[in-house]
Amino acid sequence: MSHSDGDVLLHALTDAILGALGEGDIGQLFPDDDPRNEGAASSRFVAEAVRRMHAKGLAIGNVDLTVICQRPKLADRRIAIITRVAELLGCAAERVNLKGKTHEEVDAVGEGRAIEAVASVLLVPELRHNPG
Repeated sequence: MSHSDGDVLLHALTDAILGALGEGDIGQLFPDDDPRNEGAASSRFVAEAVRRMHAKGLAIGNVDLTVICQRPKLADRRIAIITRVAELLGCAAERVNLKGKTHEEVDAVGEGRAIEAVASVLLVPELRHNPG
């Protein structure tokens, strides 16, 4: 049971950004024993990671996401998920890749009792527009 809304993909994404920044992990930033995080939208965690990313003058180069679950199948939701993640990151959808994998009915994930997600991000210097 998760303390926040438990969006495993957004938690993995938050951790990937924080890791690339060298700023710990989601549990350090948003402890599960803090009542303010109970039922919190995981998009809030991503927003804070993105804020820290911009504060360091960095932007998303690309994002690679993998959701590992037996069900639901992600094919019908793939574009919607990519679009939403790109919105949260403030980047083009073309910079976000999403893959779905299964555990072939083995272990808790394969039996449909759990979901895993893996995220990796490439951060690049932000391009700042300097007018004339």
